[in-house]
Amino acid sequence: MIDTDRELAGRAAVLAATDHHPFVRHAVRLDDAPRAWARDGAVAWLLPAAGTDRAGGVLGPVDAAVGLVAALVADGAVRPGQYLQLPRADRRLLVDRFAATRVDDWDFLWTTAAPPRQPGQDRVVRLGRTDHPALAALIDDAFPTSSSRPQDPTVTDWYGIWEADRLVACGADRSRGDIGFLAGLTVARDRRGRGLGAALTAGMTRALLARYDHVALGVYADNLAALRLYRRLGFTGTLRRSSVWLG
Repeated sequence: MIDTDRELAGRAAVLAATDHHPFVRHAVRLDDAPRAWARDGAVAWLLPAAGTDRAGGVLGPVDAAVGLVAALVADGAVRPGQYLQLPRADRRLLVDRFAATRVDDWDFLWTTAAPPRQPGQDRVVRLGRTDHPALAALIDDAFPTSSSRPQDPTVTDWYGIWEADRLVACGADRSRGDIGFLAGLTVARDRRGRGLGAALTAGMTRALLARYDHVALGVYADNLAALRLYRRLGFTGTLRRSSVWLG
C-alpha cells in the first residue's frame, strides 16, 4: 500500500490540492480520472493508461516529491520505461534513486496577457489538412527531432507563416486540460534571425488567449535564446521541471 497522507479522488481534488496550478490544469485533461496522492506537501497523480509512456507528475518540494515517487515505484504503481514529470532536481539524485535512463530538464512557462505586438504577427494563419505536406517538409528539415507532427491526434490545430507559396514557420496548438499550449515552434533554417519566431509565438498566443485564460509552453532549460525570447513576450510564469524515465 502506498504510504501517503491521503488519497485524492478525481481531477477536481488534484486541482484543489495544488491550488489550481496552471501546470496541473494542463497536465490533467478535463476528462481524465487520475489516481492521486498527497504527502508532506507534495501531490502526485497518475494518468489513465492511454498508449503512452507518460505516467503522470508531481508538484511540491523536491524532497517530498522524490519520496512520494519512490513510494509509487515501490508499490508498483509506476513501471520501468514510463516517465514522470518532477520538480527540477539534481540529475545524479534522480539517476541514483530511480535508475533513470533519461532525465530532461525543462521549464514550463505561462502568460495570462497578450504579448507586445511583433512585426509580422498578423501573417500568422491557421493551417489545414491540405497544408500537411508543407508542414512535414518544414519540420523534417528545420526541426527533425520535434514530437509535434502533422496528423498527430494530440495536436488541436496548426498555425504558420507563409512567404509566397512557401511555409517558413509553423507551430502546434497542443492545448490540453483548460490551458492553451504552444508546441513544435519551427522556423525555416534560412529564415532564422528575422523575427519570425517572435511573430509566430505572439500570433499563436493571441489566438489561444481568445479561448483560454492561460497560455503555456515548454522549453529545454539550456535553450537560453528561446528562454529570453519567451520572457520578452510575457511568458514570465515559470515552473522548473525534470522529466524522468524510470529504469
